[in-house]
Amino acid sequence: MIEISIGPLDPEEITARVRRSTNGAVVTFLGTTRDNTRGRNVLHLEYEAYRPMADNKLAEIEAEIGRRWRIEDVAIAHRLGRLEIQEISLVVAVASPHRSEAFAACQYVVDRIKQTVPIWKKEYFEGGEVWVGSPEASAAYAAETS
Repeated sequence: MIEISIGPLDPEEITARVRRSTNGAVVTFLGTTRDNTRGRNVLHLEYEAYRPMADNKLAEIEAEIGRRWRIEDVAIAHRLGRLEIQEISLVVAVASPHRSEAFAACQYVVDRIKQTVPIWKKEYFEGGEVWVGSPEASAAYAAETS
């Protein structure tokens, strides 16, 4: 199950989609909006995506999980638009017969999303805003640490 949504994500409902009597382990990851980044107070976030490619990349990740761990029960939901502090931006739920595969696959999904899926995050903070991962953000971080 793959979902990209503008509205709030329900982690319990998304997790329920992967629960089966054959699975002894269910691992759910929630990506939530935190109130600070590198010492700056974050006011809110905004997510945008290139939908056709994002949908395709998420499907590729789901297929990778199936090949790598033989796991069929995976649910990935990402939210777009404005998110306030503590709101959920990402839900990844993975179920498998054994916990080690579920944990490994869940972490793999989260890492691959950040690496390959065209979903971008803009942080709004006291004193400005920046697209995370942009050259401007990298330059600002370099200036802060030097």
